[in-house]
Amino acid sequence: QLQLVESGGGLVQPGGPLRLPCAAPGFTLDYYAIGWFRQAPATEREGVSCFRSSDGSIYYEDSVKGRFTISRDNAKNTVYLQMNSLKPEDTAVYYCAAVSSAPVQAMCVMYGPRTYGMEYWGKGTLVTVSS
Repeated sequence: QLQLVESGGGLVQPGGPLRLPCAAPGFTLDYYAIGWFRQAPATEREGVSCFRSSDGSIYYEDSVKGRFTISRDNAKNTVYLQMNSLKPEDTAVYYCAAVSSAPVQAMCVMYGPRTYGMEYWGKGTLVTVSS
């Protein structure tokens, strides 16, 4: 079964960068779309970005567009979320998730990742943006 492992979280000052890897040890991500989500305290988990491996299609939620970049390292079976110009409101636990279903992948890159469509989840990594 596909396992996802997020890392790279921590404390960063406003305006700073952080890169979050989502690794899939022993698995290829060729047939999956990977979504990044975040959940701040007392809020619902929201989709941030989606990457479809088959063709490289990408989605960004409006609040992160121009600041976050999603990418994949094929050799490492890892998808990255590069976060720049971080703001205090970006503080959250960040999760990556994967889906193999083609229709859900299409929705993911067209309208953004949704929690109910994803098949596999990581355990999350905490990002705190504060001075």
